[in-house]
Amino acid sequence: MAKSAPINMRVEPEQQALLTKAASLLNMDRTAFILNVACREAENVLLDRRLFQLDPKAYTSFEKALDKPIPDNSKLKALLSEAPPWE
Repeated sequence: MAKSAPINMRVEPEQQALLTKAASLLNMDRTAFILNVACREAENVLLDRRLFQLDPKAYTSFEKALDKPIPDNSKLKALLSEAPPWE
């Protein structure tokens, strides 16, 4: 198991009280609450980078780009025809 790493932050007393109250309502300590909420928000931020929306014109252009044939790449073909080093 990897060592845990510290995360330090300073908060206003009102913020600390708010976090403490919310954590206690969920029967969690403040650290666990903050970590849980921060990780959930971090996942949402990362997921937002994977899902994107396009207007109809941009979508059509995007779809055309995906449908274009892949250009010949002899170096890639040669690499993929080699046996993997672990075999």
